[in-house]
Amino acid sequence: MGERAAPGPLLLSAALLAAGCALGLRLGRGRAAAERAALAWLCADALVHGALEGSFVYLSFMGNIADSEGFLASLWKEYGKADARWLHFDPTIVSVEILTVALDGFLAVVLVYAILKEKYYRHFIQITLCVCELYGGWMTFSPEWLMGSPSLSTNHWLYLWVYLVFFNGLWVLVPGLLLWQSWVELKKVYHKGTSLEKKSQ
Repeated sequence: MGERAAPGPLLLSAALLAAGCALGLRLGRGRAAAERAALAWLCADALVHGALEGSFVYLSFMGNIADSEGFLASLWKEYGKADARWLHFDPTIVSVEILTVALDGFLAVVLVYAILKEKYYRHFIQITLCVCELYGGWMTFSPEWLMGSPSLSTNHWLYLWVYLVFFNGLWVLVPGLLLWQSWVELKKVYHKGTSLEKKSQ
C-alpha cells in the first residue's frame, strides 16, 4: 500500500491558488476572458512566490526543512517526498528560490498593475516574468536530470504526476501561453505602426 499524502499541505496549496485566482477574476471584471485568466494566474503566482516559496527560503536559512517544525515546514516536507533536495540546504534550489521570491513575485504584482492600468510597459514586464519563470524551472530540474535524478521520487503516482509534473508543469505551461500572447500583441502593434507609416508617406 502506497504512502498517504498529508492533506493539510495539499489543501493550503489549493487554497492559495484558489484565492489568487478569485482575486484576479474579481480585479478583471469587465475585461476579456484572456485578460481575466492572466490576472487570475498572476495573483495566484504572486501569492505562491511570496507565501509558500518565501517560507521555504526563510526556513532554509534558519536551518533546513527536515529539522523545521510548523505547518509551512510540513508542506515542504510533504513536497520533499517527491524531491529530496527541498529537505536540506541545496545551494542550487535555494539560489533559484531567492530569485523567484524576490524578483518573480515582485514582477507578478507589477504586471497585475500594468494590465489593470493598461500601461505601455505591460508586455515588457510580461515577457521578463515569463522568461524568469521558465529559467527558474530549468535550473531547478536540469542539474538533477544531468545527474540521473537521484533526488526525485517517481515510483509513486502522487509524487510524480501531482507534485512534480502538475505543480511544476503549471509554471511552464502558463508562462509559455503568456509569452505567446505577448508575441501576438507586439506583432499587432508592429503591423499597425507599419501601416500608419505607409499611409503617411
